[in-house]
Order: sequence, then structure tokens, then C-alpha cells
Amino acid sequence: MSSFWSLYISVFTLGTLAALGWLLWATRKGSRTEAHEAFDGIEEQDNPLPRWWRWLFIATLAFALVYLALYPGLGNWQGLLEWSSAGQWRAEQARARNLYGPLYERFSAMPLEAVAADPQALAIGARLFASNCALCHGTDAKGAPGYPDLTDRLWRWGAEPAAILASIGQGRTGVMPPWGAVLGEQGTRDAAAYVLRLNGRPVPEGVVADASNGQRLFTQACAACHGPAGHGNPLLGAPDLTQAQGFIHGSSFEAVRRSIEEGRQGQMPAQARLLGDDKARVLAAYIYSLATQAAPLADGEPEP
Repeated sequence: MSSFWSLYISVFTLGTLAALGWLLWATRKGSRTEAHEAFDGIEEQDNPLPRWWRWLFIATLAFALVYLALYPGLGNWQGLLEWSSAGQWRAEQARARNLYGPLYERFSAMPLEAVAADPQALAIGARLFASNCALCHGTDAKGAPGYPDLTDRLWRWGAEPAAILASIGQGRTGVMPPWGAVLGEQGTRDAAAYVLRLNGRPVPEGVVADASNGQRLFTQACAACHGPAGHGNPLLGAPDLTQAQGFIHGSSFEAVRRSIEEGRQGQMPAQARLLGDDKARVLAAYIYSLATQAAPLADGEPEP
């Protein structure tokens, strides 16, 4: 804060307190000699404040002066105690590191799979998940439209512990480019029909679409990311289109067609700077435990 604004705030604050003190002093006896208004038999009287009320105001002003002397409140003045919210936060962080540091060090020395089997680590990971991940992935980690389910075994970026830890620490950015201008209106319907076929589902009645032509278009436009058979590619974050869990933006024919025509974008923010390596590792172990408890994929395909 500049010296000008510091002085401005200090003068304004102390001047206000001084004006309130003067007003309290000037009106301590009231003014009974002046003419008063009367209406409907009720006269307005300028009586002094009750003594207990006046002393309450005096105590309030005294408290304000003591507070401003001890704590920040007058521009750049830090107070006699030199307290600050940032300093208190740093002190609390230091106490937390001293208290929990040895525990996180023990987890850091363990393989992530072993951390995922530790009840204490899972309890800590569950609280970290509730504070940092549940807003998008849900309190039960089963996801929401546009956010993947973390309790199944279908992971866009890989289900290995290192891949999960990288997703949490570094974040992920997924982009599905729009193909509407390339494939045309009928082409997007044909491609959507073929994607539904990969997923083992029929095209809805009344929809005019050629899945055979869609297969040709899929090979030309989609196989580079999703693979020739549609099983996805963890290196690109391309989902497995043969699994129902792969359609986080909706699995209906219309939702699939819109995804092809308009494209999709999604971002998982990096958490390493917020959590630190130790907490990110415990959180990754908790999420890994959710995936390892899931049932195998329905069609027996290996995990990506």
C-alpha cells in the first residue's frame, strides 16, 4: 500500500473515532432549553443518553483504539503485536507440517499400491478427495456429465499408479476436435451409428444412418486417436468407445452425434502446487483403491 493511501486510511479512521467521541461528549447533557416539536400530544425531548448506554459507547471507542494499536487497521501499521492473517496461516502450516510430516514421509517411502491398502492413508485420502475432487467427480467419485467415473476400471489416461499420480499432479487436457464440417450432416449420423455398433447398441428407430459408411468414416477420421477397433489410447486420453463408461457426455445417439459434430473439450486442473507431492500421492493411492475394487470390464477387454 502506498504512503498516501496508508496516511489517508489512518487519518480517516482516527478522525471518525475522534468525531464520534466529540459527539458523545457534546450531547452528554442534552438540550432542554430549545423549543420542541409536538404532535398529537407527544413532545419531542432532547434528553441525554442513559448513563449505562453512554458508558457502553465509551467502552466501544476504547476497544477500537486498543485494537488499532495492537492489530493492523491503520494503513501500513502492523500493530504492536505484528500479527497478520498471512503470518497466522504460515504458522498453522508449519504446525501441520511438524504434526503430519512424519506420517507423510512414511507413506512416501511405500509403493503406491501399499499406500492404497493402508487404512490410515485411505482415511486421509478420502478427506482430500472430499475437499479437492468431489465438486467435479461427486462425493461418491462416480462422476457427472463431462466428468469421468473414478470407481470403474476405464481410465482415459491409464490406470497405472504413476498415470493416476500424473493426472492429479500435472492435470490433463482433453480435446475432441469437431468433425461436422468435414463429415457433413449425414456423415456425422453415419459415424455415430457405427460408434453405437462398437458399443453393442442399435441405432434408434426412425434414424436414417448407414453404419457401414460410418465405419469407413471412423477409419479415416477417428481411428488415429481411438484405435481401429475403438478401444482408445491412454497416451492421448481418447476413451474406449466399446465401453458404456467411455461416454461421459452422454451415450444416446444424439449425444454421440453432437460429440462428433461439435467436438468436446475437458480439463483436469493440476493439483501438485495446491496439495504438494506428499498429499497428491496419498490422494492418488485413494483413487487407485477405488479403481482396484471395481468389477472387471464387461466384455473382458484388458484395462487401458
